[in-house]
Amino acid sequence: MTDDGAAPRVPGGGVLTRPAPVLVACAHGTRNPTGRRLVAELALAARTLRPGLVTAAAFVDVQPPTVADVVAGLAAGGRPAVVVPLLLSGGYHVHVDIARAVRAHDPARAARPLGPDPRLVAVLHDRLVAAGADPRDPGTAVVLAAAGSSDPRSVADVDATAAQLQERWTGPVTTGYGSAAQPPVPDAVAAARAAGARRVALAAYLLAPGHFHAKLGGAGADTVTAPLLPDERIAAVLLDRYDTAVASSA
Repeated sequence: MTDDGAAPRVPGGGVLTRPAPVLVACAHGTRNPTGRRLVAELALAARTLRPGLVTAAAFVDVQPPTVADVVAGLAAGGRPAVVVPLLLSGGYHVHVDIARAVRAHDPARAARPLGPDPRLVAVLHDRLVAAGADPRDPGTAVVLAAAGSSDPRSVADVDATAAQLQERWTGPVTTGYGSAAQPPVPDAVAAARAAGARRVALAAYLLAPGHFHAKLGGAGADTVTAPLLPDERIAAVLLDRYDTAVASSA
C-alpha cells in the first residue's frame, strides 16, 4: 500500500496486485493409499470451490514433502503462504512443527486446525447414522475415537467436539484415544458397557483411513464409522481456516 492507503501503481497507471497466499494443506501423512488419495482430493475440492486458488501439499510425518521444506521453497520464490493443518485438534504438530516452519519465514502464516467445528460434528453424526446407530436411542453410547496427543490443548479440542456431538445424541458420548492420551479406545468402550450401554458405536474422529482407523475394529464396539473424508463440508472448513488467517495477516 502507498502512504495514502491506495494500492501501489505500476508505470502506465495499472494497479500492482500481489498474489494471494498459497494454501499449504498440511496433513499428518499416512502409508495407506486410500488415505493419501482422500487427503489429496480434499485440496482439489478446495480448489473447485475457490477457482484460481493455488494449493500445495505438505506433511508433518511419514511422507514427504515436509511442511518446513514447502514453506521454505515458497518463501524462496517470494510467495506468501498460509499453512492450514489438516488436523482435527491442536497438538504437537500444530504448535511445534507447523509453528516452527512458519516462524522461520515471515511471509508465511499458520491457520487453525480443522477442529473443533460444528460442520465436523455434523459429518460425525451422519457417519454414525450411516453405520446403523440410532441417535434417539438412550441405550446406544458413542465413543469419539481420536488419534490422541499428549498436548492438553489437543485433548480439550476433542472434548469440545464430543460435547457438541452430545447435543445431537440421546445416549452418552465419551472419548477414547489411539495413543498418548487417556483413556485408550478399548477402555472407553468397556467403560461405556459397564455404565449400562446396550450398544457402543465408535465415531472415528479421523480424516482418512490409516493406522489408527485400522485398529478400531478390534476395540470391542458394536459398530465403527467410516472416517470423515470424503465430504465437501470439510473443504469448506479448510477454506474458512485459510480465509481467517489471510484476513488476520492483512
